[in-house]
Amino acid sequence: MRAIIVRDRDAGLSGLAATDMPYPHAAENDVIVRVHAAGFTPGELDWPATWTDRAGRDRTPTIPGHEVSGVVAELGYGTTGLSVGQRVFGLTDWARNGTLAEYVAVEARNLAPLPAGIDHTVAAALPVSGLTAWQGLFDHARLTTGQTVLVHGAAGGVGSIAVQLAHEAGASVIGTGRTDDRDIVLGLGAHSFLDLAADDLPQVGLVDVVFDVVGGDVLDASIALVRPGGVLVTIAHPPAVQPTDGRAVFFVVEPDRVRLADLAERVRTGQLKPIIGAVRPLSETATAFARRPRTSGKTIIQVTNEQGALHP
Repeated sequence: MRAIIVRDRDAGLSGLAATDMPYPHAAENDVIVRVHAAGFTPGELDWPATWTDRAGRDRTPTIPGHEVSGVVAELGYGTTGLSVGQRVFGLTDWARNGTLAEYVAVEARNLAPLPAGIDHTVAAALPVSGLTAWQGLFDHARLTTGQTVLVHGAAGGVGSIAVQLAHEAGASVIGTGRTDDRDIVLGLGAHSFLDLAADDLPQVGLVDVVFDVVGGDVLDASIALVRPGGVLVTIAHPPAVQPTDGRAVFFVVEPDRVRLADLAERVRTGQLKPIIGAVRPLSETATAFARRPRTSGKTIIQVTNEQGALHP
């Protein structure tokens, strides 16, 4: 099968290359998915699990990408609940070969059925971004109606979904980003927008929840914005300090088949609209990782078309 691999962790983006790789093995309770569209996280080449398995053993060359939408091609021994030919999408294991390939092996429990009305490129934008947004807002921050939430990176893959979910929940949403993001973020349901390059962050005032995907100085400055009893959640890195009379949570997204199905239903009914920043073929993966030019939303790699042919 055709796949994107990286052999050397020190090579960075220049080490990404298209090549032929063996068809994946379906272990017990696995599904082999014929990949139609795949998503990735730009920083995943820095993750330890990209380079070693769960026992710490080297697993290069490695195939990156951990979001998939496609069709079930094969069932492993003991796999139930899915069938060959079924449309599915989901989140793959961090420590196994990923989705930037024609086929990928995935634990069946990490996949959800994909409704017929949702395009594969849209579904591939949901697993990491959708689950991260939901878990950050509701599982970790326990956001409720009437609260105020500050969403950093509100036009990005995670942030744009967080804005929509928080708005739907009845929260007052403040989105941040760059100047060009303003109309997008307000169109998603944010009540106000702050330009991180031009505006003063403290002018936001105190909020109940900060949802951070940026890290660095933005994360540090946001600690002081959490009101007593409030929460800061971040996926960037563990905060250096805790808010006064509040709490800060760093978390890594977890697979959740039931929540994936719920997010897909929201997309199907028009309640949730993932922003697709760009759709690139497999051959342009390195450029997509580099995000040049920068785009709002999630960049998706289209691997095969609906007829199963490799996308040019």
